[in-house]
Amino acid sequence: MNKSPNTIKEYNYDLAHFLKFIMHHFGMSQEEDIKSIDIHEMSIDIIKKIKLEDIHAFLYYLTDTYRSKAATRARKAASIRVFFHYLTQKANLLEIDPAQGLETPKIDKRLPKYLSLEESKKLLEVTKATPNEFKERDYAIITLFLNCGMRLSELVGINIKDINFSDNKLTVIGKGNKERTIYLNDACVNAIKEYLAVRPHDGVRFNSRDALFLSKRKERISNRMVQEIVKKELGKAGLDMNKYSVHKLRHTAATLMYQYGHVDIRALQVLLGHENIATTQIYTHVNDEQVKNAVKSNPLGQENI
Repeated sequence: MNKSPNTIKEYNYDLAHFLKFIMHHFGMSQEEDIKSIDIHEMSIDIIKKIKLEDIHAFLYYLTDTYRSKAATRARKAASIRVFFHYLTQKANLLEIDPAQGLETPKIDKRLPKYLSLEESKKLLEVTKATPNEFKERDYAIITLFLNCGMRLSELVGINIKDINFSDNKLTVIGKGNKERTIYLNDACVNAIKEYLAVRPHDGVRFNSRDALFLSKRKERISNRMVQEIVKKELGKAGLDMNKYSVHKLRHTAATLMYQYGHVDIRALQVLLGHENIATTQIYTHVNDEQVKNAVKSNPLGQENI
C-alpha cells in the first residue's frame, strides 16, 4: 500500500518515540528527556520482552506528560499495531503479537468546521476585488479550493499540461501518490483561464515552467505560501483566520456540495479522493435549519388532523 511521505514520517516518529519510552521504561537509559534517548542499542531481544501493559504504559505516558489528544494516541497506537503485525506475520521475528489486544483510543467525533454559503461567496468576492498583482492567481486558488475540495498538496502540484479544457477536468497527484481526476465547473475554468492570461512566462525557473501557480519569484508556489494567501484573504473577508484554514475550505466544498448539490455520498467519496467512505461521512453532517425543516416536513406535524 502506498503511503504519503508525511504518513511515513509520522509512522517513523511514532515508532521511535515508543522505542525510546521502552528503553526508559525497562531501565536501559537514565536520560530524563525520553525524546533524547538513543535507540541504536534497541534489539529484537528487547522487543520480544514488550507486553501489552508496556504499550498501555506508553499511551498513559503520552496523556500524563503531553496531554496528548485521543487522535494523537490513536495514531501512535495504530503505528505500534502495524509494527508488531509486521514482526509477527511478515518478518516472523516474534511468535506473539503484544499489540493484538490493543484497543484504539476513542476519538470524539466533532463536526468539521466550514464556511457557510454566504461566507464562501464573500470570500470569493473580496479576493476578486482585491487590487494587487496576484489577484487572478489568488482568486483561482480560492475558487479551486471552494469548488473542487482538493487538498493543498494537490493544488500546489497542478501542472498546466494536466489541465484538459476540452473536457473541463484536470489530473492531480493525490494522497498516497495516486493520480486522480478532478472535474471543473464553469467558475473554476473561468478563474484558471483568467489567471493563465496574466501568468508570467519569461523568467520562470526551469523546474517550474509547467507549474500552474507561481510565486513572486516565478517558481512553483509552496504549501506555505498558499496557506498565507488563504489566511490573508480570510482576514480581508472579516472571517476568523484562526478558525478557518486551507483544509477548512476543503470541508466547505464537500459540505456545500452535499447540502446544496444533493451529491450522493459515493460520488462525494470519489470527488474528495477518499479510500474509505467512512472518512467521507463526516461531511454529511446537517445544520440546525435542516433539522428544523425535517421536523416541519413530517406529514403528522400539522396541528389539526
